[in-house]
Amino acid sequence: MRNYLIVMVATICLGFSLATEARAQNVDWNAQGKMLKSQQKLERSALKVQQQNRKLSWKSQRTNPSQVAQANHEMQRERRDLKQRQKDARQDLKDRQRSTRDMQRAYGHS
Repeated sequence: MRNYLIVMVATICLGFSLATEARAQNVDWNAQGKMLKSQQKLERSALKVQQQNRKLSWKSQRTNPSQVAQANHEMQRERRDLKQRQKDARQDLKDRQRSTRDMQRAYGHS
């Protein structure tokens, strides 16, 4: 009975690992790339609208030049951070694609 339980657990674990590998082989990298690209485009657009609205709010209220300069500096930092995060996300996708391709080559899959 004990050996049967060990064999069943091992079989289930092996099944999960093979299913994961099969799913990894059938990843549509083009679709993921397009989805990432459209998501990043929406993020850039949202940031741009947010910053435009912030600038428009300055016109309706009195702000001194030092506050404007500080806010401009902060907006520049936000744009730079967004650009870096998006670049990292694209590189991460490429790295995952490369590692999957290398793993498939190592195990002799097409």
